[in-house]
Order: sequence, then structure tokens, then C-alpha cells
Amino acid sequence: MSVLQKIATFQGHRDEVPNQELARELAAAKDRQGVSEIAENLWNKDKNVQSDCLKVLYEIGYISPDLIAGYSADFLKLLRSKNNRLVWGAMIALSTIADLKADELFAHRAEIFKAMGKGSVITVDNGIKALALIASTNDEYRGEIFPYLLEHLKTCRPKEVPQHAEKIMVAVNAGNQAEFVQVLESRLDIMTKAQAARLNKLIRAAKKLS
Repeated sequence: MSVLQKIATFQGHRDEVPNQELARELAAAKDRQGVSEIAENLWNKDKNVQSDCLKVLYEIGYISPDLIAGYSADFLKLLRSKNNRLVWGAMIALSTIADLKADELFAHRAEIFKAMGKGSVITVDNGIKALALIASTNDEYRGEIFPYLLEHLKTCRPKEVPQHAEKIMVAVNAGNQAEFVQVLESRLDIMTKAQAARLNKLIRAAKKLS
């Protein structure tokens, strides 16, 4: 059986279980040929097939990102889709491979910024993760991306501050920890007790990097 026939659409399922099962199967077997077949169908004319295949790929990315890293150009192209489901799915996929494909994604950072600027909560969440991972790979990328991440922390909704700050922490080092701490401290007064506890934990960790 073609691996494509195992996706939810062809199994008559409306849930994601077949896609998740297929992702685990392909990842466990390191089945690059199967992954390739799924990736080819990111451009299937059937939107449901497209969506299922993207789901399979980013689920693989959670397990074995190296198996989908070669399709970064496809994911970047999908960020320009008019189908919001494909946009946020592509951003999830990019977030799983960002450190592996940092050079390529850094070159396309403007496209990531643009998608986040008009994207859903999921798009933004995973865009932050992707950008932080890219920034973490070297000082040039950190210097270019970190100011954007800090500005986001200054202006995002209060409930998003802790989770986004936790994602950004991977890009914090001795050179930028003071700015990071300053931004987090500036938002403490609007946090709930639980949110403040998460931020204070990050503040302590960041200060140790100085």
C-alpha cells in the first residue's frame, strides 16, 4: 500500500489519528522514500490531502526532524498560502527544523516575520520558537533576530509572555541577558501569580548567564 493511502482522508477519518500513526511509523522506520511521497503531496489539488500530509510531516518533525529538514523550501512556500491551516502547519514544521536549517531560514526571516504579522496564534507561537532557535545558532543571527523577539515580548498579550519567553530563552546569552531580564521584569506587574513564577524562574536563569 502506498503510504499516501494511510492518511486520514483516505482512511475515512475526520480526526488526526491516522496521520499521527503514519508519522510515528515513518519516523521509526526512517523511511525517507515514504516521507518523500508525503512531501510531494503537499501540493496535491485536494486541500484535505495537503493538510493531512503537512500534519504527517510536522508530526515526524517532532520525532526525527532530520527526516523533514530537506523540505524546508516547501514549508517556506506554504507560509504564503491563503489557507490558514497550511500556514500554521508550515510554521510548526519550520519550528521543528529551525536549528538544523538555520542558514536557510535566516535568509528567509522576512517571510517568517510577515507570516507571523498576519497569522494565527499557532503561527505566532511556532514562529517565535523557530526564530529563537535560528538566533541561538550564532551571534550574527542572534544580533539580527533578538531585537524582534524582545519587541514581541514587550507587546504581546500578557498570557503569552511566559510561554514565548520560555521559547526565546534558548537564544539568551551573556551578551543579551540584561535586555531580556529588563523586558521580563517590566511585564511582571500584569502577570498572574503562576505567570509571574514562570517569569521569575527565567529571570534567575538568565542572570546566571552574565
